[in-house]
Amino acid sequence: MCRNIHTLYNFEPPATEHEVRAAAEQYVRKVSGFTKPSKANEEAFAHAIDEIAHVTHHLLEALVTNASPRDREVEAERARERAKKRFATA
Repeated sequence: MCRNIHTLYNFEPPATEHEVRAAAEQYVRKVSGFTKPSKANEEAFAHAIDEIAHVTHHLLEALVTNASPRDREVEAERARERAKKRFATA
């Protein structure tokens, strides 16, 4: 999976429409191989993003868990720490 697509489920506050759409766009970019589609493919690209965002929204609404919601700031700090270790220079 693309590194830029982040987990959207079980966060407090819940994922925004913008986050869902951004994840859908990253998915379509990865699958299509285009970062920006040509004029000929622009409509298909936009339609795919709309459809995937719609389905993702429904998926996030339908999922259930007993786990308590994760805090966005705590998760962001963990990601920063992982990045520090991963990209540390010797």
